[in-house]
Amino acid sequence: MTTEPASLENLRVLYQNDDYIVVDKHWDIRIDSKMWYEKLTVQAQLRHRFPQLVDTSTYYGFRFCHQLDFSTSGALCVALNKAAAGQAYRCFKDRTVTKAYLALLRGWVEKETQTLDSAIGKNSTEGKTHMMCIEGTEGCENSKPCQTELMVLEYGLYDGDPVTKVLLLPLTGRTHQLRVHCSAISHPIVGDFTYSSGTDDGPYRMMLHAHLLYIPLEPQPLLVTSEDPFVPSSDAKWLPQHSLRTLTSTVEALLESRAEQERKMKEEEQEKVKREEDRKKCSKKQKIKRESEEQRRQCQEWLSEWAGD
Repeated sequence: MTTEPASLENLRVLYQNDDYIVVDKHWDIRIDSKMWYEKLTVQAQLRHRFPQLVDTSTYYGFRFCHQLDFSTSGALCVALNKAAAGQAYRCFKDRTVTKAYLALLRGWVEKETQTLDSAIGKNSTEGKTHMMCIEGTEGCENSKPCQTELMVLEYGLYDGDPVTKVLLLPLTGRTHQLRVHCSAISHPIVGDFTYSSGTDDGPYRMMLHAHLLYIPLEPQPLLVTSEDPFVPSSDAKWLPQHSLRTLTSTVEALLESRAEQERKMKEEEQEKVKREEDRKKCSKKQKIKRESEEQRRQCQEWLSEWAGD
């Protein structure tokens, strides 16, 4: 990831097999667009790079499994066939996908780990209908519960101003969720013009990057990480000063936690199946017992009638 603008040719592929491609989306490009004048999109990059993989039965030629904002960079998964898209969709729908984002936030975030849980809705205020907002603010409509885990990685300076490097885990998938949640705690993402009330226009990009994507596909899960762009060697304006935890160890702990959750879920599912099987067996035995008792009663009635005759 560089400070250079996107082009049709500079599509970076992080992973590819017969069913999926994961690309490293650039920070100033849309995924797709129906506007005839918008020629530079991830869709156009894919068509240019992989013309043989274009699916003419779809509108865009490729099936995008999820979304990233125009100004967000990082791991973006693309399904290459309908079955693969369906399997990925179910994982996203069931919220079994793990996504982790890197971000630089304005100011020094004091609480090192926290859960941001403000409900988020559509902003109906005139001139802000393209924005989201937290519940209770003016013009907020149709708010829904949202949760984001925040972990501080480093404190430092960006272009001389105090900033905090964090890892963000969206536990829900609301539009602009990470941007709104960070802004709501008075630590907007560096370069986020929209949610800084139009004041943060100095940086060359918004500092939000999709670093990790884990989709528990069967039989082989998909796990991809995209290189950290917020390092001094890539952006000399970023100057780390104090590290709390490394990105590598934090991600490892996150994946271990996810693996443990999946193990428990499988055990619970197996236990549920076992209980259902036991219930069916018990029900079958009771049915057989009832039938046997009914047969014995009928037999006794017949014997009584025969003896009477």
